[in-house]
Amino acid sequence: MYLDGSTTVPVPTAEHAEDILALLGDRSTLARQPDFHIEEAVGKGELSAYARLRRDAFVHEQGLFRGHDLDDRDDDPRTRVLVARDRAGTVVGGVRLGPVDDGPDLGWWAGGRLVVAPGARGPRGIGAALVRAACARAETEGVLRFDATVQIRNRPLFKRLGWRSVREIMVADSPHVLMRWPIGRIAAQAAATKAPLGPLLGSLTPAPRGYAGDDGAPVPGTDVIAACDAIVPSMVERDPDWAGWCSVLVNVNDLAAMGASPVGLLDAVGAKDAAHAARILAGLGSAARAYGVPVLGGHTQLGVPAALSVTALGRTDHPVPGGGGRPGHAVRLTADLGGGWRQGYRGRQWDSSSHRRTDELRTMTGAVAAARPAAAKDVSMAGIAGTIGMLAEASGCGAVLDVAAVPRPAAATVGDWLTCFPGFAMLTADAPDAPALPAGPAAGAVCGELTAGHGVGLRWPDGEITEAVTGPVTGMGTA
Repeated sequence: MYLDGSTTVPVPTAEHAEDILALLGDRSTLARQPDFHIEEAVGKGELSAYARLRRDAFVHEQGLFRGHDLDDRDDDPRTRVLVARDRAGTVVGGVRLGPVDDGPDLGWWAGGRLVVAPGARGPRGIGAALVRAACARAETEGVLRFDATVQIRNRPLFKRLGWRSVREIMVADSPHVLMRWPIGRIAAQAAATKAPLGPLLGSLTPAPRGYAGDDGAPVPGTDVIAACDAIVPSMVERDPDWAGWCSVLVNVNDLAAMGASPVGLLDAVGAKDAAHAARILAGLGSAARAYGVPVLGGHTQLGVPAALSVTALGRTDHPVPGGGGRPGHAVRLTADLGGGWRQGYRGRQWDSSSHRRTDELRTMTGAVAAARPAAAKDVSMAGIAGTIGMLAEASGCGAVLDVAAVPRPAAATVGDWLTCFPGFAMLTADAPDAPALPAGPAAGAVCGELTAGHGVGLRWPDGEITEAVTGPVTGMGTA
């Protein structure tokens, strides 16, 4: 009891839950209680219990190691340990996972030291549950490659869980197999955002030869480039100012990818009322002033669901195509790494533009026109990995992306960075000795190449190439 006379009611802990249910006679709930649950080990007691299980299994029972099975991964603060606890709270199994390399986390993790106490092995499936939990945790951390070295006798278990065998190896003089969990994050995003385009657009008048699937459209008989983008309605509804800003950003980037200088914008706005429309237009107008592009006109309608699309007009005598690459061309990413995740869009939208001066924005958006690479595409909904697939597809090629060479802000995981909308990011393809884009505050690096074939592979520091996209992204074919 407190001094003011109030009291507190104790909250039942997990250990007491079964006793309470038994007292209440709730047998059906008791019958549904799981035999174990999995959680991350956070205290010394859980970590020590897991270490004892490992030592008993790998040193004393199996004789794989002498004295202990500890290694440098145990000392890495980035390593995560998941443990299984039975109804009594006893640690009866565990697994660890974390980055493979000692340097920056490249999204390449490995799982290992999977162990289940002798008395807990069997039909309860603790080992399988720990493996599934490790896979889920790795993907949550933005991992794009997740490996495990598995004892040969455990290969069937991992294969049943969906893992793929890579090759047999030796660990501690014992035969193991390197296995890989297939992570389809990049392919799923490309399929969701771009795969329907080919069939949907096939009945329309084809684009000028060499520009199919490009970011903008050359207007026949002129030096005009036209681009048009719509903003996702849910974003216009919940974040109208940012939607207005992005409607300018994406269109100016589309013109920039073709080497065109922006001339003006046209907007079409739908809003539930004047106040909502005012916020959309405020964001649009702010971005137009920041980029130095006039809004020439448009259409506004009230009393309707939220909607926003913008058309941009630009000019260039020599458009840079998105499909001008060839096998052997180097792929360069030029991206503005400044700024940070937009509030409410963490892992999905990187805001690198709203804090930039007009001269910085114009330098970045004029970089393709200045360098005139063989091919260029700005990174948008498909993310970096999906967009390089679009550039490669339009060029009649495949592509390989060097994960360690991709310019990336420290605050973004590799998985998030390769799949997010990054503000200003331009992918270009050209001869290996071609100059870099003069993009001012943006960072650039050669981070891959176009290859014969199709699809996109990710190349890792050990030379291994994993599939990111297995085939065409849009189905629109070679430009």
